[in-house]
Amino acid sequence: MDFLESTKMAVKTLTANKLRSTLTMLGIIIGNASVIAVIGIGQGAQRLASEQFESLGPNVLFVSPGTNQARNGPRGDLPKTLVLEDAKAIAAQVPSVQGVAAQRQSQFPIVYRNLNTNSTVVGTTPEFLSVRSFDIAKGRFITQQDMERNTQVVALGADVATRFFGNQDAIGQEIRIKGITFRVIGVMQPKGAFLGTSQDDSVYVPITTQANRLSGRTSPYGLDVNIISIAAKNEASIPAAEFQVTNLLRLRHKITGDDDFTVQTQKDVLAIVGTITGGLTVMLAAIAAISLVVGGIGIMNIMLVSVTERTQEIGLRKAIGASQQNILIQFMIEAVILSAAGGLLGTGVGIGAVTLVAAISPLQAAVSPVAIAVAVGVSGGIGLFFGVVPARQAAKLDPIVALRSA
Repeated sequence: MDFLESTKMAVKTLTANKLRSTLTMLGIIIGNASVIAVIGIGQGAQRLASEQFESLGPNVLFVSPGTNQARNGPRGDLPKTLVLEDAKAIAAQVPSVQGVAAQRQSQFPIVYRNLNTNSTVVGTTPEFLSVRSFDIAKGRFITQQDMERNTQVVALGADVATRFFGNQDAIGQEIRIKGITFRVIGVMQPKGAFLGTSQDDSVYVPITTQANRLSGRTSPYGLDVNIISIAAKNEASIPAAEFQVTNLLRLRHKITGDDDFTVQTQKDVLAIVGTITGGLTVMLAAIAAISLVVGGIGIMNIMLVSVTERTQEIGLRKAIGASQQNILIQFMIEAVILSAAGGLLGTGVGIGAVTLVAAISPLQAAVSPVAIAVAVGVSGGIGLFFGVVPARQAAKLDPIVALRSA
């Protein structure tokens, strides 16, 4: 009996028991669909994170107070040694830098007439727009004069402006932040979310006003800041900027041991996020792959039952000349067909799930050809592996015993 004829017989046998064959494939279908969907969604999350970090601004470095270990601890443990004067020194003394913006931010209640919200109030400098690639939709942004005079002016994020003023012109209106009146001078262009947090639900005030009128000064070294954003001149100058900024701050802070600040590039932060999302994707894919193993065990179970049910058929075929190899191939083909068909159906379900996620969420989920090839290949291999035991059992049946027991 040739391979083609064995395949035809296997297909005929499986289609004769459609319900049982479908239920047998179910574990493989779920496993393949889960693996493909998880990998596709994980890669979509990595692409989304990459795009969002790029939206922070081109060639940007971030300086924050404390070390990575300190930031993982209680918030109050962070040192207050990073100050506005550090940002000014970086802008003046680091040749590989073209822009520096300091920020300090807090959550405060914001009120307009009978409307109120609790949004992030960002105290910053005029360079914020160019360094962080933000734009003004209406009006203007903070100026150096506003900084020097501690002017009570505010630029509203797009969401805050819509919430308070709708389609009305917000410029010149007055709002109250922590009970203090601020005049609206600008409305920001929509920026979108960053890692799940809306960047449009913030308002921007001069950093000096934020420190002197809202949150107060909390550092003995000057006007403390939460973060300093730095734009390098170009991508090639990022390593030089990182080195020069680190050395300058160590000199200014008179550091001889460990740094009391952290300098990170976009690539550094993106690598951390990529490692986390990649690890989660691998973990979830491994969990989903357990379904493939369960499906393989289901195939072996059903094939063993099939051997018992088809004892007479096996004995008759052996009696008329079928060899052990013919019987072995017959049952192996049936197992592989079940797993491969389940793999293909699971691939279709997985592609559908990824497409649905991409349509209803911001994730740019996409189907990975490698994931499809691996999932289908693994499912076929599982069928081959788990089909060996029942196939060998069928092949070893004695034809006389088989015919008697029928």
